[in-house]
Amino acid sequence: MIEISSNVSIAESELEFSAIRAQGAGGQNVNKVSSAIHLRFNIAGSSLPEFYKQRLLSGQDSRITRDGILVLKAQSYRTQDMNRQDAVERLVQIIRQAGVVQKARRPTKPTKASQKRRVEGKKKLGQRKTLRKKVDF
Repeated sequence: MIEISSNVSIAESELEFSAIRAQGAGGQNVNKVSSAIHLRFNIAGSSLPEFYKQRLLSGQDSRITRDGILVLKAQSYRTQDMNRQDAVERLVQIIRQAGVVQKARRPTKPTKASQKRRVEGKKKLGQRKTLRKKVDF
């Protein structure tokens, strides 16, 4: 079981791993070894609570396909095990972020005193500029 929070967890059987060859430089070894990992997670068919599913599917994440499958590619490390752990950690992080609800913003107005201070400051600046002008006798 992979624990997302204290009351939310997903089974490892819901994750689908496939080993692929990593991109980028690495010499001859990179052409022979499949060390990168593709993690596929079916959001709709998972055991996540409905709240998490809706939040994940409603987001504009390019890693989520039209079928509701989250695809992560991990290739930062040289070994499959490390890349597999990295992919799972990133999945947990994505699900946790989906569970965070932002506090609703309450619109506020500036106070009368702050408005008055602002106007006074503007007036002082204007007076200072008029004093800089050429004096006409």
